[in-house]
Amino acid sequence: MRIATWNINSVRLRIHQVLRFIKEQNIDVMCLQETKTQNEFFPTDAFEQIGFKNYYIRGEKSYNGVAILSKFSFKETGHIDWCNKLDTRHISVKINEQVELHNFYVPAGGDDPDPSVNPKFEHKISFLNEMRNYFLKEKKTKRILVGDLNIAPLENDVWSHNQLINVVSHTKIETETLLDIIQSGDWIDVMRELVPHDEKLYSWWSYRNRNWEISNRGRRLDHFWTSKNLFSLVKSGVIYKNTRSWEKPSDHVPIIVDINI
Repeated sequence: MRIATWNINSVRLRIHQVLRFIKEQNIDVMCLQETKTQNEFFPTDAFEQIGFKNYYIRGEKSYNGVAILSKFSFKETGHIDWCNKLDTRHISVKINEQVELHNFYVPAGGDDPDPSVNPKFEHKISFLNEMRNYFLKEKKTKRILVGDLNIAPLENDVWSHNQLINVVSHTKIETETLLDIIQSGDWIDVMRELVPHDEKLYSWWSYRNRNWEISNRGRRLDHFWTSKNLFSLVKSGVIYKNTRSWEKPSDHVPIIVDINI
């Protein structure tokens, strides 16, 4: 099964890019974040026409939004309203009788990395802490977690560790909290298992940098994890940079993972 995750930054605006990507890369399950549309306006017809007749979506006007679209039917669907907010930042499905797939869009956190003065950053840290506590339970469950987690946890997940150490997405409290979620929840960070930690690895490049590929000032904000009891079934994984060069692209690029489930 080929599973992909992508912060598309408006599914209606970039529906043709998503469809192109799915066809060219032969995707079986497509997870999207920041879809930015209410459920009734989500372009499900376009996905059905290419064989993705199974989907679970949660969206709201202009903000957030997550979706899982699949060639295969789901056994169960669900979501959690983290931090008791009704924003659309999480959904989950059971791919089969044993494997859960969670799709997240973690809050970005604003500009000031001080939770005492920045409510957006406080929300982000609270959200992460709730994730940690949730995944401490039932570690025997086979799980996949994907999405835009808005944190680049390792030194080589950003273009300059020294210059970004106090910038939201790479601060100590964020990186330590995310790494704690991975460790305490028995997760494997798939792309960092496949790519050595001393190599630079990014999934996001700012729109502000028009020569993004030349300067390569990126961050690895997008993730694909599996539970430890599932990782042996992973066959390959890649961060697919090509989409960042497409016309009017998302600032994020997809991750593709082949897993034998």
